[in-house]
Amino acid sequence: MLFADVIGHQSTKDFLLQAVRQNRLGHALLFQAPEGAGGLPMALAFAQYVVCTDKKDHDACGECGACKRAAQFIHPDIHYSYPVIPRNSGEKPLSTDYIKEWREFISQRPYGNSFDWLQFINAENKQGNIPASECRDILRKFNLKSYESEYKILILWYPEFLSKEGNILLKMIEEPPPQTLFIFVAENTELVLPTILSRTQLVKINPLTAKELKDTLIQRASADEKNATRIAGLAEGNYREALHLLQHDVSDFLEVLKNWLNAIILNKPVQLQNWIDDMAKTGREKQKQFLRYFMMLIEHTIRMQYMNPEQLQFPDEEQKFAKSLYKMADYLQMEQIIPELEDACYHIERNANGKILFHALSIKLQRVFAKQPAI
Repeated sequence: MLFADVIGHQSTKDFLLQAVRQNRLGHALLFQAPEGAGGLPMALAFAQYVVCTDKKDHDACGECGACKRAAQFIHPDIHYSYPVIPRNSGEKPLSTDYIKEWREFISQRPYGNSFDWLQFINAENKQGNIPASECRDILRKFNLKSYESEYKILILWYPEFLSKEGNILLKMIEEPPPQTLFIFVAENTELVLPTILSRTQLVKINPLTAKELKDTLIQRASADEKNATRIAGLAEGNYREALHLLQHDVSDFLEVLKNWLNAIILNKPVQLQNWIDDMAKTGREKQKQFLRYFMMLIEHTIRMQYMNPEQLQFPDEEQKFAKSLYKMADYLQMEQIIPELEDACYHIERNANGKILFHALSIKLQRVFAKQPAI
């Protein structure tokens, strides 16, 4: 992957390019990036630039043999670690057990998250992990000489999944073999082992701007300008979320949400039952995106009380609705609603019955709006 393929973050790219050019490259970097901001794509592009044999001022050449192998994720000196599950009960899994799936996944969804990856390998409800067996395999690989590049590189995606066994890596991080580069890619540094966090150089990657999202949706996803503008305002710098919203067409979500809240607040049981029946037919992904859309509207509604709406670049229709929503529910009520929506998303991902779920959720929201205690 080239830096040109990574959306935005020019200042971060410049910092990394300069570090290589001036030979001031730290041996252990931690890329902290929120979901959908591009932490993994940045790490992939950086690794390719490091191994490139014909570096340009602004990017890897993309043409040399090293670049071609890196672009296919088969370069012998770039290694990957990521959360995995045992293929069979009792086995000690390694990332290399899933290397074929990994190459396919990052080719298709470089802005995906750990949930996307675990679903991709059919983990279902199993918890992914980077176990002690993987840490020992990393030590084994990095005690060998590099094959063709000056550097031997590890990209470890989601160090949050390293349990205390991750301390196995500490000595190598502290006293690495010559020309060794560790790149950790994390979303939440609070979940990273403090012993590892303290031994890495932090490279912070911020959420994408609304303009970057809008332009990318138009150029890469063939979105029309109006829809791209709407989605960019709702996705909060998350390209993964923007693609999901584009796929499920958020243009009708606002009307669906209005109808739902109208039936709940005005206590219209027949209208509510019809709404639940229709929503249950839409499929799990659309149900989940609808609830996430509602959560984003609530978050924006809260922000509007403290920020200039023009700074939020919020679509006009949603901005008008947000003002009405604040009249229906105060901050404390919204604070109660969001966990209920998150919980509903969690159960949808685990095949909950749509009718039962939305019926129960409607009752909970009705009590919140009425300021009644939870059942």
